[in-house]
Amino acid sequence: MTPARTLPHPLPPDAAGLARRGFVGLRVVGDVHGDATAFRHAVAGAEAEGLYLLQLGDLTDYGPDSPEVLRLMFGVLDARRGRFLLGNHDHKLRRALMGETVRYSAAGLGSTLAQLEAAADGAALKSRAVAEIAAAPPWMRLGPWFFVHAGFHPRMLHGPPPEGAGASRPDPTLSRALFGQVTGRTRTDGFPERILDWIETIPAPLVVHCGHDRRSPDGRPYVQEGALGGRAVFLDTGAGKGGHLSWLDLRW
Repeated sequence: MTPARTLPHPLPPDAAGLARRGFVGLRVVGDVHGDATAFRHAVAGAEAEGLYLLQLGDLTDYGPDSPEVLRLMFGVLDARRGRFLLGNHDHKLRRALMGETVRYSAAGLGSTLAQLEAAADGAALKSRAVAEIAAAPPWMRLGPWFFVHAGFHPRMLHGPPPEGAGASRPDPTLSRALFGQVTGRTRTDGFPERILDWIETIPAPLVVHCGHDRRSPDGRPYVQEGALGGRAVFLDTGAGKGGHLSWLDLRW
């Protein structure tokens, strides 16, 4: 696990607001992908330790219980104890639930749609997912800490994230947030070829926390330094895909 860092004082406004509400820091959770058992532990631990839960996107697909992951996340939202960022799988789920034509695998979004159809509260979960995914922010900044699902671009530092991103067609900046940086080529497994050149554009002392790419060689969050002194921390360690769920606690 990457050692936690603390924010400098005075705290940036968003962090100060959370501190006034009694939160002592953040629990940053990587891609969940339907791993409800692990996510339940992350949520319960964050509440027990007074941490605001920030999930980096991709709540559903692949794992055994995406409906329960949605229930847990919606409970966190209702209690105002956390939020999730917009991931590419969340964006695609909403499009499918809205009746748009999307391509997906049976093991990925196909499994989520089947699980929702089988759930007693599936209709309510679908309706709530459509609304919450539409409102999910694509990135968030707290001082030197930056959070995004897939990839950073310096344009993200020039203003607040767009509202309604989950219901929008991605522009280049939102595409970077959802999909990272791609070459336009397709790998032999059918997935886009990704590169990490964006890490070289992170200014010091910014630390970008992201998911999307499973870069860890040892099951722990993976850290990569950039040419400008910034760094990226990758928290996707394969939950729902044969790996496990990782999270990182950051305190004020």
